[in-house]
Amino acid sequence: MEQRLLWCEKSSLLGFIFGVIFIICNECIIQCNASIHEYRNEAFSPQSNAFFFHGGSEGLYASKVHGSADSSSTDNHHLKGKSFIRFESVTFVRTKESANKQSEMQQNTGLVEAIILEVKDRVRIGASFVQSEKICCTRNLSNSGYCTVGEVVIHKNPDNPDWPVRIKTFFNGKDEEARMDTKSININSSGMYYLYFMFCDPQLKGTLIKGRTDWRNPDGYLPGKMAPLMTLYGFMSLAYLVLGLAWFLRFVQFWKDIIQLHYHITAVIALGMCEMAVWYFEYANFNSTGIRPMGITLWAVTFSAVKKTLSRLLLLVVSMGFGVVKPTLGGITPKVFLLGLVYFVASEALELVEHLGNINDFSGKTKLFLVLPVAFLDSWFILWIFSSLSKTLEKLQIRRNMAKLELYRKFTNYLAIFVLLSVAWIGFELYFNATDPLSEYWQIAWIIPAFWTLLAYALLAVICILWAPSRNPTRYAYLEEAGDDFDEEGILLTSGALKVSGDVTAMREYDNVLAEDLEEDKRE
Repeated sequence: MEQRLLWCEKSSLLGFIFGVIFIICNECIIQCNASIHEYRNEAFSPQSNAFFFHGGSEGLYASKVHGSADSSSTDNHHLKGKSFIRFESVTFVRTKESANKQSEMQQNTGLVEAIILEVKDRVRIGASFVQSEKICCTRNLSNSGYCTVGEVVIHKNPDNPDWPVRIKTFFNGKDEEARMDTKSININSSGMYYLYFMFCDPQLKGTLIKGRTDWRNPDGYLPGKMAPLMTLYGFMSLAYLVLGLAWFLRFVQFWKDIIQLHYHITAVIALGMCEMAVWYFEYANFNSTGIRPMGITLWAVTFSAVKKTLSRLLLLVVSMGFGVVKPTLGGITPKVFLLGLVYFVASEALELVEHLGNINDFSGKTKLFLVLPVAFLDSWFILWIFSSLSKTLEKLQIRRNMAKLELYRKFTNYLAIFVLLSVAWIGFELYFNATDPLSEYWQIAWIIPAFWTLLAYALLAVICILWAPSRNPTRYAYLEEAGDDFDEEGILLTSGALKVSGDVTAMREYDNVLAEDLEEDKRE
């Protein structure tokens, strides 16, 4: 009865978690565009004496060719080498009350401005240059000749008088809608660009925006932060292919001496290869269309979550001595699987939020809510892995299994180095994000995810080297014979005969340790 209740509780928990993932995924499916920023009747927010809407922000490289981008062209060959921000069917909708207050005969009855600026020019928006917090022009500022009443104050860059860019759109008469002309703004200087829609007339309060803008780099629609990652994923696909080929040749060469752990390593290598290949094709398609393909992205996210989960489980079972010190995990197996399942769900949810949606769709609070469970589970994995390694090393030392002990000492040293590197990089990542809130260093931001990809590959390569299939499986394989457990250095393979050297004391120690292991397995 208790087991049934426990199963029902677990089933309810898993059902709830998967339900949350479904809701997140469904929300992401609705908003799956990326470099094509869509606006669906979004509202403006008040700021100082203005109302604004953030239309998007991306790192853009300078155009490689001169000439304007044709507003009506969607041919990638025609657009190649050009970097621009294009306004497509952007429409402003004001309230009926606001429209009825206007005169039918009057032409310009409301102004909305689209402002494009590079992040370094952000101080040029508003009247901060005259020690004022106002964003819209006041009569005093107008009398001083700084601006025009009813417009946003823009202090032009003397080195580039055309920037920041201002595009005006007027409401006519009592019209409730005003539509922007289709227009492309060429990008001739690399930088992090921000787009804001703003108005100063309080009577336009309640105005909504709909339509879309297209942001394009010279080599495609991939944002500047993400563009180098496509090359990285292509390179890593080849790296996993080389590792997989080397492992396969070794696997075939010593197929008679294969242990179960080798199949687990093979699965992780295959998943890594598939993950990198799928991400590369997903980025390539995104780069050519500007829209993230739902199917490929979903597969890539799932491959990443599964591979991360299995990689951590592989480290954990290796640390426990699975296939080396003990043939099975015993009663602790369900706990290991449960931890892996919970980690997969948490990782999948985080990956969905990060990759399915507009680049600035989700707030920092939403991401933080999903990052914390993953961080907690990673910490739990690390503690459990090193705790298990400590027990495994202790057992091997008592049993005088010197070959296996040396193997696990090397593994522990490598793992400690990787953990220290991870902690140091997390510190750097926190510092980087804290000192660059506006993404001014967007051109090097790609190295943060690239480091984790390379670190995971390096750790997998170390495991492949340490546990590579060989002609002498007693180096790490678990054997039922007592000889394996009291002195492996006394095992010599000469002319097909097995010579075992040992002493009675070692055998007694082995018997005591074996009894302790059996008791431990029962407790687990």
